[in-house]
Formats: sequence, C-alpha cells, structure tokens
Amino acid sequence: MDTCYVIGIAGGTAGGKSTFCEHLSKLLERQGFNTADIHLDDYFKPVDERPVSEAPVSGKKYTDDNHPDTMDLKRVYSDIRSYIDSGQCDVIIVEGLLTLWEKNIYQLLDLKLYVDCPADERIIRRLKRNMSWGRTFEEVSEVYLDLVRYRHNEYVEPTKWKADIIINGTASADKAAVRIGHIVQGELAGGEKIGSNSHL
Repeated sequence: MDTCYVIGIAGGTAGGKSTFCEHLSKLLERQGFNTADIHLDDYFKPVDERPVSEAPVSGKKYTDDNHPDTMDLKRVYSDIRSYIDSGQCDVIIVEGLLTLWEKNIYQLLDLKLYVDCPADERIIRRLKRNMSWGRTFEEVSEVYLDLVRYRHNEYVEPTKWKADIIINGTASADKAAVRIGHIVQGELAGGEKIGSNSHL
C-alpha cells in the first residue's frame, strides 16, 4: 500500500468501542495487514489541566472527563498524521468517545464507525467496569447521572449521524468485526466506498 487506511470508531461510554477495536485489529492482522491502534483514552491531559464542569441539575462540580478539552486532540491528530506519513502501517484504527467529533481528525478518516448501545446497558457496563477499579456504586452512578449522560447527548450522540456504518453494540463484536474486515479488504483492493449510515 502507498497510503494508510484510517478507521475511526466512536460511541458512548462503555458501549463496546474498545472491544470492537480489539477484535477488528486482530482480524486485520490475521488478514496480513500491519495495523496501528490509537485510543483516545491514552490522550487525557493531566488532571489539573482538565476542565471542571458544573452539573446542569445538581450544580455539583466535577473534573469533566467527557469534555473535548479534557483530551489532547491536537496530539491525536499529530500522531495519526505521523503514522500516515511514515507509511509503516496499512491500517490505523482510532477509537474513542470523540473520534468523529473533532473535525481535523474526522477529515483523516476513510471509514467512520459508530458503536451504538442503549443507555441502560452502557450504565450497567460502566458500573461493573469502574467498580472493578475500586470505585463505589455511589461514585460511579452519581457522576454518570449528574454529568456523563449530558456530555454524551452534547458531544457523542450527535456524531452517530456522521458515521458511514452504525454497529449494534449489544451484538457480537467478533461478527461485526468480520463484516467490517470484508469491507476494509474490498476498499483496499480498490472497491467502491461504503455509503453513509449503514447499519450492522
């Protein structure tokens, strides 16, 4: 390949983005592609540089980990460009809440995916995950109800309609990865690009 093929994966918190990314990356590697994964969670700014936001209903203030200013999105863009310019990989997969939100990153994407999962399932997954990190039920549920769900509606959910394909986050990530893998293979072989807002 002369250029890298860049895939963007967005979706709500605990919606299955990372799991899908892992399945897709492994599948593409088995198909013989050199892949590079970029996770937006690796680009959080130091805590003292993240915005503090007031919850719209309770008025309580939180370090806002779901706001665009909490991540170094310029560095994300720079790292994607570095991978592209180096020519050392065939496929770059960019995964995170705001992958389809930031316009400069969005313009680098050849295939845009949104993992769609109902809010009730995502909050249960988030509770299980964050409590396994040592946080309490009260801590996790409070910040979600006070702030995270509003940020989702503000910054994440609207990007669903910018996706080429919407993936069912409640279904098997492995099966969806296989279908996306076929699409990527076809496009890299010179096939037609997929139309906007298809569903898997």
